Amino acid sequence: MFKEKEDKEMKIKMIRYVAIVAVLLLGLYWSLASAAGKDYPNAHFLATAAWLKAHKNDASLVIVDVRADKDVAGKLIPGAISMSWELFQQADTANNMGEVFVGIARAQQLLGEHGIARNDTVILYDSAKSDGGATSSSLFWVLDLLGHKKMKVLERGIDGWIDAGGETVATPRKPEAVLYQAPADEIDLRKWAKADYLLPRLADPYYQILDVRTRDEYLGEMPKPALDGTVLKLGHVPSAYNSDYTLNWNNPESKAIKPYEALQKLYSGFDPGRSVITYCQSGRRGSFGYFILRLMGFEDVMLYDPSWMEWGNKRFYYPVETAENVISGASLPGTTSPATLKPQGKTTPKSGAAAPSGGGTKSGYVSCGG
Repeated sequence: MFKEKEDKEMKIKMIRYVAIVAVLLLGLYWSLASAAGKDYPNAHFLATAAWLKAHKNDASLVIVDVRADKDVAGKLIPGAISMSWELFQQADTANNMGEVFVGIARAQQLLGEHGIARNDTVILYDSAKSDGGATSSSLFWVLDLLGHKKMKVLERGIDGWIDAGGETVATPRKPEAVLYQAPADEIDLRKWAKADYLLPRLADPYYQILDVRTRDEYLGEMPKPALDGTVLKLGHVPSAYNSDYTLNWNNPESKAIKPYEALQKLYSGFDPGRSVITYCQSGRRGSFGYFILRLMGFEDVMLYDPSWMEWGNKRFYYPVETAENVISGASLPGTTSPATLKPQGKTTPKSGAAAPSGGGTKSGYVSCGG
């Protein structure tokens, strides 16, 4: 009798043990399932506040506040240096353009002056509230162009750091100048697209052109000024597709980057096996599109830095169009068989009616004239 009771209790304990293990395994499964699609192929390009807290004392880590001085407001991450993204921009008054990249030589000089060495791990941050990552991404592009191997953008910048309980200081660290010298064979000039490179490739199916401006800017319904205040041409680069850079955020309040699975859907139809050239008004928003694509694993990505300030400038004779280009195909970037990207048809901004597929390159064009 006693042995039967003992066997019964043992069976009950075993059942409880199995049930507990099953619950734990189920919880682990759902945890992994819920995380599916959130690991970006190039996740090493993105840092969280938690990661930075754990690594902020690493010897080769350089934390860089890229905000303009007027936006810092006496709150920096401890140990951060201040290196405004604006230092890497200049006005090209001769060509009526603002916010143009200062060039390879000056960029390396600026990095060295701010104590950044070639082998440092560089953490770039701005403010999600005011920049949404689009100034950190500008310097990310500069480092990527120079072939720098170790750099990360801090997600949500100083706002994400503070929200995670991170401390702040009022003054930046003052670094000692060093020599920053990128080997010539490691500088990837292909990442820096120029108008004379882009123009003859408008009909080349290898190149996918991504306009990250607002839809109104893309369709030519929102005039924008050149450096001297004159109105730029209306429309977009012929064959370009539009995806507003703000669509990469989970929501406009937090401005956190969408999980990988959501980004795959957003860029459905884009082929990671081909090149993507991003642009906007002056290159800043375009750099954020560049960063997102690099985060997603796209390798052959270029930034057309002067962007619409040059292409839409009436001093130049670059063609523009106002008809919408639509991506065909439902495959997601990162899958084994990406979709072929081609115009599905053109939609005029006034009627919204789609023209027949392959409707030619003249539909929706406005004057090239200066």
